[in-house]
Amino acid sequence: MANDLLLYIPRIEDGWFYEKMMSDPETMSYNAPWYPPDGCIPNAELEWQRLQATWIGYAPDRFYAFLQRKADGAFVGDVNYHHTPEQDWWDMGIVIYAPERGKGYGTQGLHLLLEQAFQVDKIARLHNEFETTRDAAYHIHKAAGFREVGAADGIIHLELTREEYLQQGHEA
Repeated sequence: MANDLLLYIPRIEDGWFYEKMMSDPETMSYNAPWYPPDGCIPNAELEWQRLQATWIGYAPDRFYAFLQRKADGAFVGDVNYHHTPEQDWWDMGIVIYAPERGKGYGTQGLHLLLEQAFQVDKIARLHNEFETTRDAAYHIHKAAGFREVGAADGIIHLELTREEYLQQGHEA
C-alpha cells in the first residue's frame, strides 16, 4: 500500500486545523449524539489549548498527531490514543477531514497509528468503539486486523493487541 501520509506532531500555531476540523459539521457528524445537534466541539480553540497542554509529548500514555499529506504538506485528519487503565488498553481515534475522505487516508492513517502504537510506543492493546452504522470505519479496522470484542446498544467494540499486530508480519 502506498502511503501518501505521515504523522505530524502539531505545534501550538497549527491549532487552526484542529479548530477547522472540530467546527466542521460534515466532519463531526459522527459525534452528534454526544455534541448535538451537529457533533461540532464547542469552543474548539480552548480544546486545542487543553490538548496541547495534556496530550502532546505524553506518549505512550497519550498520543496525538495530525495526518499530513507528503506531496503538499496539507493536513487531512488526526489520530490519537490514550491509556485507559481500568480496561488495560489504549482507546484510539481517527478523524479524516470531510473534504479529504474517500482518498484512502483512513486506511493509511490507521496504519501509521498502529506503527506508532505498537512499534514505537510498544503499547499492549488498542481499542476503538463506534456506531455499528459506520461501515467505512468498520472495514478499515477489520482490514488492519482488529477483531470484534463486543457490541451493545448500536456500538461495536474492536481491539488489536501488539502480539496480533506482530503476528500479521509487522516487524518489532
